[in-house]
Amino acid sequence: MSAKLARPLALCAVLTIPALFLRLSGVHPAAPLSLVTFGAAVVAASFLLAWAAEAARVDISGPLAIAILAVIAVLPEYAVDLYFSYTAGHNPDYVQYAAANMTGSNRLLLGLGWPVVVITSLWVASRRSGRSFRQGARELVLQSEYRTELGFLLIASIAGFVIPLSGEINLILGFGLLGFFVFYLWKASRAEASEPDLVGAAARIGGLPGRGRRLLVTGMFVFAAAVIVASAEPFANSLITTGTQLGISKFLLVQWVAPLASESPEFIVAILFAVHGKGSDAIGTLISSKVNQWTLLVGSLPLAYLAGGGGTALPLDLRQVEEFLLTATQTLLGVAVLLTLRFPRWLAFTLLGLFAVQYAVPGQAGRYILVAIYAVIALAALARNRRCIWPALTAPFRTQPSPAAPAVEPQVPDRLRARVDA
Repeated sequence: MSAKLARPLALCAVLTIPALFLRLSGVHPAAPLSLVTFGAAVVAASFLLAWAAEAARVDISGPLAIAILAVIAVLPEYAVDLYFSYTAGHNPDYVQYAAANMTGSNRLLLGLGWPVVVITSLWVASRRSGRSFRQGARELVLQSEYRTELGFLLIASIAGFVIPLSGEINLILGFGLLGFFVFYLWKASRAEASEPDLVGAAARIGGLPGRGRRLLVTGMFVFAAAVIVASAEPFANSLITTGTQLGISKFLLVQWVAPLASESPEFIVAILFAVHGKGSDAIGTLISSKVNQWTLLVGSLPLAYLAGGGGTALPLDLRQVEEFLLTATQTLLGVAVLLTLRFPRWLAFTLLGLFAVQYAVPGQAGRYILVAIYAVIALAALARNRRCIWPALTAPFRTQPSPAAPAVEPQVPDRLRARVDA
């Protein structure tokens, strides 16, 4: 391993040591110190995830690498959500928080994450072309392979409307969503691999010999996942403690402040992709995270509730029903506009503006107004892109020819070797 590769890996590992020590020793420092320590560990683990996911494309298909990355990146959210659902099984006071983190994280991901990544990608593209942001690219074009991810998200978001209509998340729906997630991973594994275009640390990892490369990438995935899981709860708790001291309600802290911690790994990874000029992969990572949230995460909530002593269905109060309805409608809007595989700049600013509006018009009336706005725009987008609806719905089930298995050790492309040597 060259010194140019060892240095960034060692730096990330060093930044995680204090958090791991505090977690394993059981020491509980003051909230500000805990926030900095565990926050640094999450950021360092996010860099390792980004490099590992990029380098993994030398050996596996891009969609599968993105799917694995998305699963690991949302582990903090899973840890927080499943903790609340499990506790709600024997403590009814926690029922109101069981789905609050999921709906908050989901809307944060689409309302803030998607626009920021797209705006960053368009800004980078404009700078590289020598133009100003206003005169530069007006839309981000997604690769055709992401039509399958959009199809999965479209189906999952439509199924998500069952939750507010029934007022609960039952085991039947949970098992159905979990099965749909397994099918999603299988579909991603069958996607055709393409030649990776790696830079920086990812290129140096990808240039390693086959066995050493795969061992290092696997180790980075496992280590980053362990750090994220270990840091998620104390990071979220330190944010909640700080917010409580400032007089913010616990529900709002669970719904909005905790997700800032749990969503930070995937935000960082996506922004890193965008800064490197890989806008399609950046938004693809966040789309895959949305698929994970609507399938694996939502499907796991009733199981955690049952394991904690609850019944076969996780009940939702009126506030949770409203939150799920708003979240599902927002997701439908995002998918409806992206059916053409183009993310226009106006949509980024629209999503960002509507995300900010929910703070200006709080309460039940404000949530239903936003539902109506999202629904009207979504229906208009579906009508305009109606020719793309059926291709998106059938994309997850469409048979694709699987690539032939290589007879020899996969070779590192010459272009990749040139980048590594440089």
